[in-house]
Formats: sequence, C-alpha cells, structure tokens
Amino acid sequence: MTNRISRRTATTLIGAGLGSMLLGSNAWGAEKIKVAGIYTQPIQQKWDARLHQALVKARDAGDIEYVFSEKVANTDYIRVLREYAESGVKLIVGEAFGISKEARKVADEYKNVAFLMGDPFKPHGSNFSVFDNFIHEPCYLMGILAGSMTKTKKIGMVGGYPIGEVNRLFNAFINGARSVDPSIQYKVNFIGSWYDPPKAKEAAFAQIETGVDMMYAERAGVVDAARDKGILAFGNVNDMNKEENGKDVVVASALWHMESAINNAISQVKAGKFQAADYKEWTMMQKGGASLSPYYEFEDRIPAEAKAKVAALQADILSGKYVVEINDNEPKSSY
Repeated sequence: MTNRISRRTATTLIGAGLGSMLLGSNAWGAEKIKVAGIYTQPIQQKWDARLHQALVKARDAGDIEYVFSEKVANTDYIRVLREYAESGVKLIVGEAFGISKEARKVADEYKNVAFLMGDPFKPHGSNFSVFDNFIHEPCYLMGILAGSMTKTKKIGMVGGYPIGEVNRLFNAFINGARSVDPSIQYKVNFIGSWYDPPKAKEAAFAQIETGVDMMYAERAGVVDAARDKGILAFGNVNDMNKEENGKDVVVASALWHMESAINNAISQVKAGKFQAADYKEWTMMQKGGASLSPYYEFEDRIPAEAKAKVAALQADILSGKYVVEINDNEPKSSY
C-alpha cells in the first residue's frame, strides 16, 4: 500500500466530521491523526527529504497516518493544499516560499487544520506556524575547522540563491573561519538553481583556480569538484560524507533534523493546543534541530586544537552560553 495520494485525489479521514473545534479541544487524545506532506521537489531532494523522513519516523512510531504529494509546482500548490484540508487531514507540513499570501488564505478558511509551513515570514492567525532552516550554528563550527585546516587561507562557498536561509549559513561559515584567522579570504557564488550539479561544479572549479582549498558545498556538485581537484569540502543539510560520495573529501556536514519540530506539532495537535508559532528554535541545536556530523576518517586529520575548540563551543551553544550570530544579508566575495 502506498503512502502517496495523487494530486487530484484526497482521502477522507474517519472522524473528519468532528469539525472546526478540534484544535481547541482534547478530542484526539493519544489517537493517531492524519498528517499530509506537500513538497515542491521530489522527496529525494534533500530539503524536502528531511521533512519526509521526520514524518515517516512519526508514522512508523505509530503516532500518525501519513500521506504526501511531491513535485507539486507553486502554480498547483494551493489546490493541493485545499484538497488535503478538505480531506480531514489535521496537520499539513509543507513549504509556502513564494506563495505565502495564498497559503495563509487557505489556513484562514480551514481553522480546524494545523499548518506547519516552510516560510520566511511570521506566523499567521491561529493555525499557521512557520519554520525555516536554521543550521547556522554547525556552519559556524565547520568554519572553525576550515579556518584551522586551510593552507592557502582562502575558503569558498557555492549556493543556490542568495536568500536568507542560505546567506545565514555562509555568513556563519565565514565568521567561524575568521574567528581562527581574521586574514582568511573567501569566494561566494550563487548558481541560480536548487539543483544543477554541473553548474555548481563549474562554479567550484572557478573558485579553486583562485586558490580556494576549503569549500562549503551548499549545492550538489561541489563535492565532485573538490574530489577532482584534491581539496576538502564541508556538507550541507544531510551527511554528505556518507550520502553524497564524500569519503575522504567531506570533513563534516551541518545537519538539519526536523523530527523535534514535527513531533512537537503533532503533540500539540493531539492535545488540542496547536497555535500559530515560529518554529525557528526547533530547527537549532538546543532543541535537536541541527547538529554537526561525525568526522569519520578525518577524526585524526583535524588539528587537535581545532577539535577541542569546536567541542567546547558546541557545549556552550547547547547550554545557551554562546549564541551564533544570524546574518541573513547576502555575503560578497572578499577578493
């Protein structure tokens, strides 16, 4: 039996007739609720994959029933959103980038449905919560490693688009490197695509030609360039050492985990306490939303002093003693 439903077919949830008061009651208790995921990319694309994986874990734990649609274009997104809302789904997890106004209108029309949407703006109404990707903390830690390991004192970054979600990661990486050595220089390129490995690879090659010997691989294709040119890289969102052919190339990755955020939303819906909220903190290190991957084969190749500094700072971040700056401004190459 598949967990997918077609974009034109919605499955009715038993008990949907309980009506619009569900979010204000404890009617669900410990029972399963039906949750829908709506993704603009294939679920193999790593941003959407993190959401999908978290929902699959909740399903496998017996907490929810889960249905999803993938490759839903923005032009079709609102229709699919309404289909799920009409079907009796009690929580919808998705992305409203570029269609925030329209998605909020749907939430207003279906106040008995909880919405947890990727969105750069504030929560809305009583039932529209937002999240974004705040993995800048492990990016800062990776910057410390890069700053400690570079021989040319030049680091590089290749990203998709200069939006806040990407900019804050690059700025944190730069700041981490420069906390080790303020003289470190950097190159930044955006390829204008979320998935174009050949273009990302060429952008990485161009940076490497200028002397860059450490790269932040925000986009697929950069790790291949680093391998071809014999330099090191750092991964983004998923474990690029293990999942994207990064052995002996990817020193560490800044990992994004959505389990904590999604589990909180599920529990709030079940308890009848879901409210519009900003889930930003749920995607950061203190609440388990972000982490630094293991070092794997680089365990003994990273300078001991750098590892100690990262370990100490990670502990301070987790305790709240140290706060990594969030800077969403577009970074520009320093040379």
